[in-house]
Amino acid sequence: MAPARTGVADYAAALVVELRRRGRVEIAPEHCDVALYHLGNNGLHAEIYRRALERPGVVTLHDAVLHHFLLGQLDESSYIEEFVYNYGEWNRGLARELWRGRATSATDNRYFQHALLRRAAERARAVAVHNLAAARMVKKHAPEARVVEIPHLFQAPGPGGTPPGEAEAARYRQRLGVEPGTFLFGVFGYLRESKRLPTVLEAFADVHRENPRTALLVAGQFVSTDLERAVEPLMSGAGVVRLGYLEERKFWLAAAAVDACINLRYPAAGETSGITVRLMGIGKPVMVTDSEEYAGFPEDACLRIAPGVAERESLRQHMMLLTSMSGVARAIGQRGAGHVRAHHRVELIGKQYWDLLCECCT
Repeated sequence: MAPARTGVADYAAALVVELRRRGRVEIAPEHCDVALYHLGNNGLHAEIYRRALERPGVVTLHDAVLHHFLLGQLDESSYIEEFVYNYGEWNRGLARELWRGRATSATDNRYFQHALLRRAAERARAVAVHNLAAARMVKKHAPEARVVEIPHLFQAPGPGGTPPGEAEAARYRQRLGVEPGTFLFGVFGYLRESKRLPTVLEAFADVHRENPRTALLVAGQFVSTDLERAVEPLMSGAGVVRLGYLEERKFWLAAAAVDACINLRYPAAGETSGITVRLMGIGKPVMVTDSEEYAGFPEDACLRIAPGVAERESLRQHMMLLTSMSGVARAIGQRGAGHVRAHHRVELIGKQYWDLLCECCT
């Protein structure tokens, strides 16, 4: 739970407030009618993962890939047996190969294709996911599991549920050294290989050469030292502004200050990004990787970036579109905000969770 520096912690904190409007909710009780576990592809969830197996309840998969989590939790022998449990004895050789090559797990697509979900999904009374891609992945690993799609929640920021105003955002931009009239792109969250930061920085450099009245804010903590070293030359490029981890209020200030958000994910892990939903919710256009994870978002409510070899050029063209055509960014942002209001409001999501939990009570 908060103040842990994770999107899952922020999500859980917002959800528990809403659930408590409907009934009695305790944090980590020894005994309960039904437990709600939040799992992500991160070592911080080790204790929750163990409890979810020992005392089955409703599991929310914030990432539908648990492979990297288990790589960090298991020794070689246990990892290979877990892989065989998920994919059969005939894949024992592949398991051994993946274990020995685990240093490349952040970029090798094979680790994302093998989600290692079977044990958690089979034990759960129900599995809540945020998108169709995650639902498909769970069903592939545990065909008998009960899978319920509940959209990622959006909780409006600040007092009264409103983001920082234009004047406050303008002062924040000034503190960042961003000139008035500059189109400011933003990248937020933990900076890992799947965020495609080298591609983002290279595409931005192209755009900035064509239009110097552009800037790129990179805000977040590096997860990978290799990635940090690799992008260091690009991070010192013209127009790039660097910030570290942002606590909640400063995050919303920065979110209000940008004109558009770039939030790519490849390889994908079946996740619906909380950053994407947050930025869309306050009316900012968001560029996302064109993948099954975002199939539920209307085509005109975000900008879809082609993955693979076309990624950099696709991103560059969409960035140029936003900076060169007046009103496009605002129009896409408004449609995104409308979609979030209709499907992601915390009140709606809280009811869906509450109904599911009541159905799963012993």
